[in-house]
Amino acid sequence: MMDSSEYDDVAEPGRGSQTRQDQAYEGLRSLLLSGSIEPDTRLTEADLTRMFNVSRSTMRAVLVRLVQEGFVTSEVNRGVRTRSFTVEEALDILEARETLESALAGKAAERATDEEIDALRRILDEMVDCKARGDQAAYSQCNRRFHQQVKEAAHQQTLARAYDTLLYPLVMRQYRNLSARHPRGGSLEEHQAILMAIVTRNPDAAVAAMRHHVASARRALLLQARESTPAAKTDQETT
Repeated sequence: MMDSSEYDDVAEPGRGSQTRQDQAYEGLRSLLLSGSIEPDTRLTEADLTRMFNVSRSTMRAVLVRLVQEGFVTSEVNRGVRTRSFTVEEALDILEARETLESALAGKAAERATDEEIDALRRILDEMVDCKARGDQAAYSQCNRRFHQQVKEAAHQQTLARAYDTLLYPLVMRQYRNLSARHPRGGSLEEHQAILMAIVTRNPDAAVAAMRHHVASARRALLLQARESTPAAKTDQETT
Protein backbone atom coordinates (compact mmCIF):
# COMPACT_ATOMS: atom_id res chain seq x y z
CA MET A 1 0.00 0.00 0.00
CA MET A 2 1.22 3.50 -0.84
CA ASP A 3 1.75 5.80 2.11
CA SER A 4 -0.04 9.16 2.24
CA SER A 5 2.99 11.24 1.29
CA GLU A 6 3.51 9.16 -1.86
CA TYR A 7 -0.20 9.44 -2.68
CA ASP A 8 0.00 13.23 -2.37
CA ASP A 9 2.77 13.37 -4.98
CA VAL A 10 0.75 11.29 -7.40
CA ALA A 11 -2.52 13.07 -6.73
CA GLU A 12 -1.03 16.51 -7.21
CA PRO A 13 1.42 16.24 -10.10
CA GLY A 14 2.84 19.27 -11.83
CA ARG A 15 4.96 22.20 -10.90
CA GLY A 16 4.55 21.92 -7.13
CA SER A 17 5.87 18.37 -6.82
CA GLN A 18 8.63 19.09 -9.36
CA THR A 19 9.75 22.07 -7.30
CA ARG A 20 9.97 19.89 -4.18
CA GLN A 21 12.05 17.38 -6.11
CA ASP A 22 14.39 20.08 -7.40
CA GLN A 23 14.81 21.52 -3.93
CA ALA A 24 15.53 18.12 -2.43
CA TYR A 25 18.02 17.39 -5.21
CA GLU A 26 19.85 20.69 -4.74
CA GLY A 27 19.81 20.29 -0.97
CA LEU A 28 21.22 16.77 -0.96
CA ARG A 29 23.73 17.57 -3.69
CA SER A 30 24.98 20.57 -1.72
CA LEU A 31 25.22 18.45 1.41
CA LEU A 32 27.32 15.87 -0.43
CA LEU A 33 29.58 18.52 -1.96
CA SER A 34 30.09 20.16 1.43
CA GLY A 35 32.10 17.12 2.47
CA SER A 36 30.17 16.79 5.73
CA ILE A 37 29.27 13.14 5.01
CA GLU A 38 32.11 10.63 5.05
CA PRO A 39 32.79 8.41 1.99
CA ASP A 40 30.92 5.09 1.82
CA THR A 41 28.22 6.25 4.24
CA ARG A 42 24.83 4.62 3.74
CA LEU A 43 22.00 7.07 2.97
CA THR A 44 18.62 5.81 4.16
CA GLU A 45 15.49 6.82 2.34
CA ALA A 46 13.55 7.32 5.56
CA ASP A 47 16.13 9.72 7.01
CA LEU A 48 16.35 11.72 3.79
CA THR A 49 12.60 12.10 3.39
CA ARG A 50 12.41 13.52 6.92
CA MET A 51 15.42 15.77 6.38
CA PHE A 52 14.07 17.35 3.17
CA ASN A 53 10.34 17.00 3.93
CA VAL A 54 9.46 15.16 0.73
CA SER A 55 7.74 11.90 -0.12
CA ARG A 56 9.60 8.64 -0.60
CA SER A 57 8.81 8.59 -4.31
CA THR A 58 10.30 12.08 -4.67
CA MET A 59 13.44 11.10 -2.76
CA ARG A 60 13.82 7.94 -4.87
CA ALA A 61 13.81 10.11 -8.00
CA VAL A 62 16.42 12.39 -6.41
CA LEU A 63 18.64 9.43 -5.54
CA VAL A 64 18.34 7.95 -9.03
CA ARG A 65 19.52 11.26 -10.47
CA LEU A 66 22.45 11.48 -8.05
CA VAL A 67 23.45 7.89 -8.86
CA GLN A 68 23.42 8.73 -12.58
CA GLU A 69 25.60 11.79 -11.93
CA GLY A 70 28.08 9.83 -9.84
CA PHE A 71 27.53 11.52 -6.47
CA VAL A 72 26.33 8.31 -4.81
CA THR A 73 26.35 4.59 -5.60
CA SER A 74 23.57 2.04 -5.39
CA GLU A 75 24.26 -1.67 -4.95
CA VAL A 76 22.15 -4.69 -4.07
CA ASN A 77 22.35 -5.46 -0.33
CA ARG A 78 24.41 -2.31 0.29
CA GLY A 79 21.86 0.34 -0.56
CA VAL A 80 22.69 3.90 -1.58
CA ARG A 81 26.05 5.15 -0.33
CA THR A 82 28.21 8.21 -0.72
CA ARG A 83 30.97 7.81 -3.27
CA SER A 84 34.45 6.63 -2.45
CA PHE A 85 37.29 6.81 -4.96
CA THR A 86 40.31 4.74 -5.81
CA VAL A 87 43.56 6.66 -6.17
CA GLU A 88 43.28 6.21 -9.95
CA GLU A 89 39.75 7.67 -10.01
CA ALA A 90 40.86 10.57 -7.85
CA LEU A 91 43.78 11.23 -10.21
CA ASP A 92 41.46 11.34 -13.23
CA ILE A 93 39.19 13.89 -11.54
CA LEU A 94 42.08 16.07 -10.43
CA GLU A 95 43.60 16.03 -13.91
CA ALA A 96 40.26 17.06 -15.40
CA ARG A 97 40.02 19.89 -12.87
CA GLU A 98 43.49 21.07 -13.87
CA THR A 99 42.51 21.26 -17.54
CA LEU A 100 39.11 22.91 -17.03
CA GLU A 101 40.11 25.42 -14.37
CA SER A 102 43.21 26.60 -16.22
CA ALA A 103 41.01 27.23 -19.28
CA LEU A 104 38.56 29.18 -17.11
CA ALA A 105 41.41 31.30 -15.74
CA GLY A 106 42.51 32.14 -19.28
CA LYS A 107 39.00 33.27 -20.15
CA ALA A 108 38.80 35.30 -16.95
CA ALA A 109 41.92 37.19 -18.02
CA GLU A 110 40.11 38.08 -21.25
CA ARG A 111 36.58 38.72 -19.96
CA ALA A 112 36.59 39.65 -16.27
CA THR A 113 34.93 42.97 -15.47
CA ASP A 114 36.63 45.55 -13.26
CA GLU A 115 34.15 44.69 -10.51
CA GLU A 116 35.01 41.00 -10.73
CA ILE A 117 38.72 41.76 -10.55
CA ASP A 118 38.09 43.94 -7.50
CA ALA A 119 36.23 41.02 -5.91
CA LEU A 120 39.24 38.76 -6.53
CA ARG A 121 41.52 41.35 -4.94
CA ARG A 122 39.33 41.54 -1.85
CA ILE A 123 39.26 37.78 -1.46
CA LEU A 124 43.03 37.58 -1.81
CA ASP A 125 43.45 40.30 0.82
CA GLU A 126 41.32 38.17 3.15
CA MET A 127 43.49 35.14 2.39
CA VAL A 128 46.60 37.10 3.33
CA ASP A 129 44.97 38.09 6.61
CA CYS A 130 43.78 34.54 7.33
CA LYS A 131 47.25 33.12 6.75
CA ALA A 132 48.83 35.79 8.96
CA ARG A 133 46.59 34.94 11.91
CA GLY A 134 46.70 31.18 11.27
CA ASP A 135 42.99 30.78 10.60
CA GLN A 136 43.04 27.68 8.41
CA ALA A 137 39.26 27.23 8.19
CA ALA A 138 38.72 30.82 7.04
CA TYR A 139 41.58 30.51 4.55
CA SER A 140 39.94 27.42 3.04
CA GLN A 141 36.64 29.26 2.68
CA CYS A 142 38.37 32.19 0.95
CA ASN A 143 40.18 29.74 -1.29
CA ARG A 144 36.88 28.25 -2.46
CA ARG A 145 35.45 31.74 -3.04
CA PHE A 146 38.49 32.75 -5.08
CA HIS A 147 38.14 29.78 -7.42
CA GLN A 148 34.39 30.32 -7.71
CA GLN A 149 34.98 33.97 -8.59
CA VAL A 150 37.51 33.03 -11.30
CA LYS A 151 34.93 30.64 -12.77
CA GLU A 152 32.25 33.33 -12.81
CA ALA A 153 34.64 35.94 -14.23
CA ALA A 154 35.41 33.65 -17.18
CA HIS A 155 31.88 34.10 -18.58
CA GLN A 156 32.19 30.73 -20.31
CA GLN A 157 29.13 28.66 -19.48
CA THR A 158 30.14 25.47 -21.27
CA LEU A 159 33.43 25.24 -19.39
CA ALA A 160 31.70 26.22 -16.14
CA ARG A 161 29.07 23.48 -16.51
CA ALA A 162 31.76 20.88 -17.20
CA TYR A 163 33.71 22.07 -14.18
CA ASP A 164 30.63 21.87 -11.96
CA THR A 165 30.14 18.18 -12.81
CA LEU A 166 33.51 17.26 -11.31
CA LEU A 167 33.39 15.45 -7.98
CA TYR A 168 36.50 17.21 -6.73
CA PRO A 169 35.03 18.19 -3.32
CA LEU A 170 34.21 14.52 -2.66
CA VAL A 171 37.74 13.50 -3.60
CA MET A 172 39.12 16.14 -1.23
CA ARG A 173 36.83 14.90 1.56
CA GLN A 174 38.21 11.39 1.18
CA TYR A 175 41.89 12.07 0.67
CA ARG A 176 42.82 15.33 2.32
CA ASN A 177 44.58 14.94 5.64
CA LEU A 178 42.48 17.19 7.88
CA SER A 179 45.19 17.16 10.54
CA ALA A 180 47.78 18.55 8.14
CA ARG A 181 48.61 22.23 8.21
CA HIS A 182 46.77 24.32 5.63
CA PRO A 183 47.38 26.26 3.45
CA ARG A 184 49.94 24.22 1.57
CA GLY A 185 53.27 25.98 1.25
CA GLY A 186 53.22 28.25 -1.80
CA SER A 187 49.43 28.31 -2.07
CA LEU A 188 49.06 32.01 -1.35
CA GLU A 189 51.78 32.99 -3.81
CA GLU A 190 50.15 30.82 -6.48
CA HIS A 191 46.85 32.65 -5.99
CA GLN A 192 48.67 35.96 -6.25
CA ALA A 193 50.19 34.87 -9.58
CA ILE A 194 46.75 33.93 -10.91
CA LEU A 195 45.33 37.31 -9.92
CA MET A 196 48.26 39.20 -11.46
CA ALA A 197 47.77 37.40 -14.76
CA ILE A 198 44.05 38.27 -14.76
CA VAL A 199 44.70 41.89 -13.76
CA THR A 200 47.24 42.32 -16.59
CA ARG A 201 44.84 40.66 -19.07
CA ASN A 202 47.36 37.95 -19.95
CA PRO A 203 45.43 34.75 -20.79
CA ASP A 204 48.53 32.61 -21.39
CA ALA A 205 49.97 33.59 -18.02
CA ALA A 206 46.62 32.97 -16.31
CA VAL A 207 46.37 29.49 -17.84
CA ALA A 208 49.94 28.67 -16.78
CA ALA A 209 49.50 30.07 -13.26
CA MET A 210 46.27 28.17 -12.63
CA ARG A 211 47.66 24.96 -14.12
CA HIS A 212 50.71 25.20 -11.88
CA HIS A 213 48.53 25.89 -8.83
CA VAL A 214 46.10 23.03 -9.40
CA ALA A 215 48.86 20.61 -10.44
CA SER A 216 50.79 21.38 -7.25
CA ALA A 217 47.69 20.70 -5.16
CA ARG A 218 47.06 17.49 -7.13
CA ARG A 219 50.58 16.20 -6.59
CA ALA A 220 50.42 16.94 -2.86
CA LEU A 221 47.04 15.26 -2.50
CA LEU A 222 47.96 12.16 -4.49
CA LEU A 223 51.30 11.77 -2.75
CA GLN A 224 49.46 11.74 0.53
CA ALA A 225 46.85 9.30 -0.81
CA ARG A 226 49.44 6.86 -2.09
CA GLU A 227 51.45 7.04 1.12
CA SER A 228 48.31 6.16 3.08
CA THR A 229 47.62 2.93 1.15
CA PRO A 230 48.89 -0.40 2.55
CA ALA A 231 50.74 -1.16 -0.70
CA ALA A 232 52.57 2.15 -0.60
CA LYS A 233 53.58 1.60 3.02
CA THR A 234 54.94 -1.84 2.15
CA ASP A 235 56.95 -0.39 -0.74
CA GLN A 236 58.39 2.27 1.56
CA GLU A 237 59.42 -0.33 4.12
CA THR A 238 61.35 -2.32 1.51
CA THR A 239 63.25 0.60 -0.01
